[in-house]
Amino acid sequence: MTPVRLLRTNAFRIAALYLALFAASMLALLAFIYVSTADYIERQTEETVDQEISALRDEFQRGELPLLRHAIAQRSVGPLRSDQTLYLLTDPNLVPIEGNLSKWPNAQSVRPGWISFPLDVEVKGVMEVHQARAAVIDLSVAGRLGHYHLLVGRDLRDANLFRSSMLQTLAWASVLTLALGVVGGLFLTRNMLRRVDAVNRTSERIMRGDFSQRVPLSGSRDEFDQLATNLNAMLDQIERLMSGMRQVTDNIAHDLRTPLSRLRARLELALLEKPDAARYGEALRQSIAEADTLLGTFNALLSIAEAEAGTRREMLGVIDLEETARSVAELYEPVADEKGLALIAALDPRVRVRGDRHLLSQAIANLLDNALKYTPEGSVTLTVRAAEGWAYVEVTDTGPGVPAEQREAVFDRFYRLEGSRSTPGNGLGLSLVRAVARMHGGSVRMEDGRPGTARPGLKVTLAIPAIETAERPAQVPHPAPLGTS
Repeated sequence: MTPVRLLRTNAFRIAALYLALFAASMLALLAFIYVSTADYIERQTEETVDQEISALRDEFQRGELPLLRHAIAQRSVGPLRSDQTLYLLTDPNLVPIEGNLSKWPNAQSVRPGWISFPLDVEVKGVMEVHQARAAVIDLSVAGRLGHYHLLVGRDLRDANLFRSSMLQTLAWASVLTLALGVVGGLFLTRNMLRRVDAVNRTSERIMRGDFSQRVPLSGSRDEFDQLATNLNAMLDQIERLMSGMRQVTDNIAHDLRTPLSRLRARLELALLEKPDAARYGEALRQSIAEADTLLGTFNALLSIAEAEAGTRREMLGVIDLEETARSVAELYEPVADEKGLALIAALDPRVRVRGDRHLLSQAIANLLDNALKYTPEGSVTLTVRAAEGWAYVEVTDTGPGVPAEQREAVFDRFYRLEGSRSTPGNGLGLSLVRAVARMHGGSVRMEDGRPGTARPGLKVTLAIPAIETAERPAQVPHPAPLGTS
């Protein structure tokens, strides 16, 4: 990544902002440390001088001037050093009497009782000018006019050196911290941008048509990994939807091409043959049947779309599920009789739900239609029951059943178990059932009707929330053929 692009990124701006805030906080902290330390050193120096002044004042009060001179002489023995306390006792005319200063200094007042002045000190044979600070008091001697002056101070060279060394150390610490902050900010920025670039590269490949691409994970389980996991899950879902869309498109083309081809062939044949009212009537009846098949497919698609979009939610009302199921069962009873199948109804009375009567009837009809269509012999059982706040509609047949690995796929639009797609139907019945279940806040599932048998059959259960509050029988009535008590 080029430096110009790096400087224009939001990641770099955020890192720079945090660095600026950190630097300001750090500088404020270091400034506080420096001022506090310098103030502490100054207070220590002044406390040392105050203690020395107090001791000399006590000496003066015990023996007046001679004893004071003796104490100062003992304290100022030897050449003047930078770490030595400064003493000077003068008469009222500032003429030196005792001490290690040769004359009264040319000083500036710091505050009442304290002065600051330059001090010439010999260090390793070289004269240096240091800054000194001293306290000054006046002493009265009995019988003499005027006040004697006592100066006690300290050379500030060591304190100033410590202050300078500390300031230099803090300055280097600031520079090092800022440098580490800049390097760390750049590292974090580049690492963040590397993760973002990985997402961008994956997106670009997907936009070019490679839907197999996924965002790589770093394994750190941080927020970027969480984002990448969610994006990959979304891409998996999109890929599944795209695959489903392609399959639906192929299935629609296959299912609609055949009736349209037959419709066109019949109409073309009717035009080519000699005019005959009977043949025209038959051709029109067959064309209407083909058109009804096409309309049935589109109506099923519209019903699924309505259920999935929830556009009919305002039409929901309290429905007696047992009554609705019985009406559908009575409608399919002739179909069962025609195939020689027993249609059995085991309906728990007074099971109520809040739903769309039309869509629920259509869903139950689709379940019965599928069961009757794929059951060669035996029976089909329709059950309505309630348990633990849920209403269940179950359709169980004695047919060949559905393989476990295909029980999710059969709910997709236009999905058929047999590849030839020769069985009547459009493959939308179970798709509508699932859409209706989801619209009502429920679910639909498949399982073997008779597990462990050669012909396990199929049991499809539609579950939706129940609102039945009336007392129900202790158990579901024993299954009986429809129309019997």
